[in-house]
Amino acid sequence: MNARGVALAVARDVFALDRPQRRAQEALEYRLRSEKLDDRDRAFVTQVAYGSIKMRRTIEYFLDPYVGGRDKPLPPTIAEILRLATYELKFLRSKAHGVVSEYVQLAKQYGHRGTAALVNAVLRSLLRDDPQLPDAHLFEDRADYLGVRFSFPTWIVRSFMETFASESIETILAGLNESPQSAICVNTLRVPVDDVARRLTSEGWAPRRSAFVEETLLVDRDGPRREGEDAKGEWVTQSEAAAMPVDIANPQPGEAILDVCSGRGNKALQSAARLSGSGTLTCVERDARKAELLARRLEAAGATAAIVTGDATQPILPGQFDRAIVDAPCSGLGILGRHPEARWRKTPADAARLAHLQTALLESIAPHVYPGGALVYAVCSTDARETVDRVEGFLRRHNFSRGLVPSRYEPFLTEDGDVLVPPGIDGRDGFFISRLERAT
Repeated sequence: MNARGVALAVARDVFALDRPQRRAQEALEYRLRSEKLDDRDRAFVTQVAYGSIKMRRTIEYFLDPYVGGRDKPLPPTIAEILRLATYELKFLRSKAHGVVSEYVQLAKQYGHRGTAALVNAVLRSLLRDDPQLPDAHLFEDRADYLGVRFSFPTWIVRSFMETFASESIETILAGLNESPQSAICVNTLRVPVDDVARRLTSEGWAPRRSAFVEETLLVDRDGPRREGEDAKGEWVTQSEAAAMPVDIANPQPGEAILDVCSGRGNKALQSAARLSGSGTLTCVERDARKAELLARRLEAAGATAAIVTGDATQPILPGQFDRAIVDAPCSGLGILGRHPEARWRKTPADAARLAHLQTALLESIAPHVYPGGALVYAVCSTDARETVDRVEGFLRRHNFSRGLVPSRYEPFLTEDGDVLVPPGIDGRDGFFISRLERAT
């Protein structure tokens, strides 16, 4: 199977109608394992498959004049072939002859001579007419326009419009269609940050220190991703924004730290390094498989922690802690740029549904924070129902107040003193972080 055939297989896996759908990354990895492609072709498959998945709504805007009025829908695979070809022609400006020829051949393979002729006719019409991106004046609703222009469901555009300044919305949407920022978090138990930076520089990367998180290095967007034995426990892949909750919690040697919803353990590893071998770290993770992985990663990193496998909304925790970090499950609107298919699978109801769980986590953890201690609540979402609404409701019920965050976070500070990182800008993930301190 050639590269365009593999890209088609990935798109069919993601939008399958007759079998369980795969996530884009899962589909890509599966298909690349099955085919022997060189590095250049692998990169091409990734670019075309991911790009066509992200830009699906805009692509359909381009195609609608040619296939939108049909009495009978196109066969799904033929429709997918047209989307992939349109992405190449309109966004990559690939050589027209090769694009048309190869996708017509795929149409013959997955259809018949008639469907191949249709694909050929549509693509040649597209090339002849060279339709452009839509103009705002064609739409009565700005959110609809931006949804078509940048390929997002209208409800997601409206969610961003409700949260961020009008002049930043197009920058956010455009940024989410680009490759996300790549970063690593250095395990300072093992090695200084500057040593890792020098090593990566000698390997041809261009690392630079984060302006916000001291143990974070920003790297090229396709930067090093190795972990485990290759990284020797010295660093893990973790976005800059995802490292901010621990930085804002600021664990200190000798303290008792609680990490809730630990997952694979990036926050736990970062917290353990900040403790510098003094103090205690307790991690809570309900998924037993993730808890096992967390234990292995902590061991590889030379860190120790007590791991509680269970539901943090239930009374399973002993004692109290100086600092608790709750990186709660959320709708993930802030990380849409990392998951090409996510914008098409989320629903407007996700935030309201998950808000109940977020509240339950905050209610459960609050009594376990020492008077004078801090609870840091974080979500990779910017929806008010998961962010400021959760915090305001919590503050009305508990003797907590917002605490100060380091002055370097001023660019992201809201009027209330929370940290709100816009998604897509400078390649960052969108995050909301609130530092809540218990009264003494």
